[in-house]
Amino acid sequence: MSKVLSGLGLAMRAGKVVTGDESVLKAVRSGEAKLVIVAEDASANARKKFRDKCATYKVPLIIGYDREQLGSSVGKPERVVLALIDQGFADMIRKTIVKTSEVEYIE
Repeated sequence: MSKVLSGLGLAMRAGKVVTGDESVLKAVRSGEAKLVIVAEDASANARKKFRDKCATYKVPLIIGYDREQLGSSVGKPERVVLALIDQGFADMIRKTIVKTSEVEYIE
């Protein structure tokens, strides 16, 4: 498992991950979300929705991994979207992704 996915698991155990469409949108709107990750196999509509919402609220967005990988990294069934609500975890994951470039889109 990659370092990013391991980091997501650690953040989940620390209670710093929000999953699910509505919960993530609420976290973005409230300013609670520090980083949003959308699965690369999410629908085009879902990717566009989160890309636009994150741009509006100036929340960093990553599109990468597939829903199976995201879900298993946080110990849940398939997940299409996750939000990190802790700046420390968000910074750690962003730095790791920049080094490994395992994803298709970073904003």
